[in-house]
Amino acid sequence: MAFALLRNCARSAVPLLERNSSSLAVIAGSGAPTSANLTEKHNSENLFTKTQINFVSTSVRKYSKKSSKPERAYASDSDSDSDDERTEPKNRRSQRKERGNTEFWRRKMRTLHGLLDVNKDGVISYDDFQLLTQKFKSLGHLNDQAKAEFRDIMKRTWTEQWGEVTPYNLITVEQYLADMHHVVNDKDLRKKVHRFLPYLYKAVDKDHSGSISLAEFKLFFRCLGLTEENAAVSFAVIDKNGDGQITLDEFIKLGRDFLLTENEDNVSKLFWGPLVEH
Repeated sequence: MAFALLRNCARSAVPLLERNSSSLAVIAGSGAPTSANLTEKHNSENLFTKTQINFVSTSVRKYSKKSSKPERAYASDSDSDSDDERTEPKNRRSQRKERGNTEFWRRKMRTLHGLLDVNKDGVISYDDFQLLTQKFKSLGHLNDQAKAEFRDIMKRTWTEQWGEVTPYNLITVEQYLADMHHVVNDKDLRKKVHRFLPYLYKAVDKDHSGSISLAEFKLFFRCLGLTEENAAVSFAVIDKNGDGQITLDEFIKLGRDFLLTENEDNVSKLFWGPLVEH
């Protein structure tokens, strides 16, 4: 490409070179060079040099414009934000402080820690994750492939967030709060925070209709160790359009908003049942 550009420049400069050469020949044939002849010769040489430079410069600029690549488009991470944060004005989003510093958010995380502590010994262990997975699998609504995927997702969630699978890796409430604080403030981790939710949904979607009713939502709460009364109250609040059904998209959004939002008016606060007092 560079060779072709120089060749074109050379071709375009030939006529100009010939004209200037003719002028120089006339001057040379007129005898001894005079002051006027020398001035004319100098001006002709300067004109030839400037014309070459301007031509090459213009051609290079045109080539650069043609060959320049479009500016890289960066994907937005808006899908990692809560529903409330996506509707915030841009100037407020840019000024948003660190997530997870309100007492309301900490209260929600303590609630979830208590639910994940399936054996109620005060800490979360990988055994608790296995027990919870088994509860949802035992409902009998997942096929063998979905069961295997669910088990793998739960194990991956554990190892990525808490490390080694050993009987001695025990997560206290305060450690869980610190770990989740890190998760909600890390863009990449926020995008993965909800990845186990579709399997919980499929496990309780008894008739595989693609939406869950109050009766099926009660199965969800039963696996969490909550009462049917808790399920009825929560379902009435989170079913905002009142159609008696919760779709997969609604289920995932509610579960994510519970983890991410600090808006106390968001209905997702009841997604995992009643919040603990302290």
